[in-house]
Amino acid sequence: MSKSHAKQQGTVVVTGVSSGINCVTAKRVVESGSFARRILRHPLLCISAVTLAIPFTGCEGASDKKPPSPAAVEIAAVVAKPIRLSDEFNGRVASINSVDVRPRATGYVDKVAYREGDNVKRGDLLFVIDPRPFRDALDSAKATLEREHAAAAFAEIQSKRAQALNASSAISQEEYQNRDSDLSQSTARVHAAEAAVAMAELNLSFTEVRAPVDGRTSRAQLTRGNLAQADQTVLTTVVSQDPVYVYFDCDEQSYLRFQERAHRGSRVSSANPVRIALANETGFPHVGRVDFLDNELNAATGTIRARVILPNPDHLFTPGLYARVQLESTGTVPALLVDDKAILTDQDRKYVYVLGAGDTAQRKDVQLGPLVDGLRIVQSGLGTGDKVIVGGLQKILYPGVPVTPKDSAMEPSHTTTASSQTLATVQ
Repeated sequence: MSKSHAKQQGTVVVTGVSSGINCVTAKRVVESGSFARRILRHPLLCISAVTLAIPFTGCEGASDKKPPSPAAVEIAAVVAKPIRLSDEFNGRVASINSVDVRPRATGYVDKVAYREGDNVKRGDLLFVIDPRPFRDALDSAKATLEREHAAAAFAEIQSKRAQALNASSAISQEEYQNRDSDLSQSTARVHAAEAAVAMAELNLSFTEVRAPVDGRTSRAQLTRGNLAQADQTVLTTVVSQDPVYVYFDCDEQSYLRFQERAHRGSRVSSANPVRIALANETGFPHVGRVDFLDNELNAATGTIRARVILPNPDHLFTPGLYARVQLESTGTVPALLVDDKAILTDQDRKYVYVLGAGDTAQRKDVQLGPLVDGLRIVQSGLGTGDKVIVGGLQKILYPGVPVTPKDSAMEPSHTTTASSQTLATVQ
């Protein structure tokens, strides 16, 4: 469009850039009153004004940009101290003695003599089998014994008489030997009758089914009037409660670590305390000891079975309960610890920001271990002199950003549970 034609149409054409007009001059033209009135009357001029507004903004921003101020952050020195390592496993509580109570005499249940679920002592009466047939058998055995005693007494008299007659040659040798043999046989029959009486007494005693161990009883499997078969029918079960076992399976890697510690003189053995916790407990409040380690690994699972013996005076541990086992080593190792809130994640990598030269935030990738006393073990990536940024991390947008550090203490996070504040669990 020519200038003369534009004048006829009432349109203003601004050619600041092509004619060498600087930003300030062009801005004054646009901001003039007559130019503004023409813009409102002509849509085409509005588009031209928008085009001019874009370089005006750039002109002002170039002169007003300022360097960012250093971010205020809190720093804390890495904690270096010796710690005692431990391993954590899953286990199950088991009773030391678990007995299926079976009768040793066949008969009908005459009485259930205990209350189901009660604690019993060894020898307490649990069931009574109908004793009448066994009592009659005992009386019969005693009668047989009396008869044999009488026969033996008569055989002894006959033997003494035969000895006297034999001294005067008034009896044949055959008769003498027969009477002596009768005495020996009578004596043997007496012994057999005595054994029969003892067996009858034993069978009669078997009609009273008593607790074989101290422990807690289960429900009665048979009630009064039911037939119990000797050595077959389970009447109830009794499990001991104090102490108890906790069985757990140690994985191959942990077992190899145990072997390595053995060479360093810190072998895990029965002298090492083992801490136990139930599923609803925090920390590991119960202490036991390892009393058994299997002689081979299970090739199918890659684990080896171990057992802890644990006092249970309050009967808190019921056989079958899930338990967490923490096996502690005797030796200590040096470790570096930081607060969990200082640790950041970049996909599969963990890192922290430390105070670098010139008060700048420098990134360091780290390898982490378990918690101990509420702080996280750093296995690699940090040194003893490093100061880790623990507060104001949201202000650090990239490594190397200037910061204004403020010293603080390396304290555990409030979200750390009590279970993680005991001993370090090797992962």
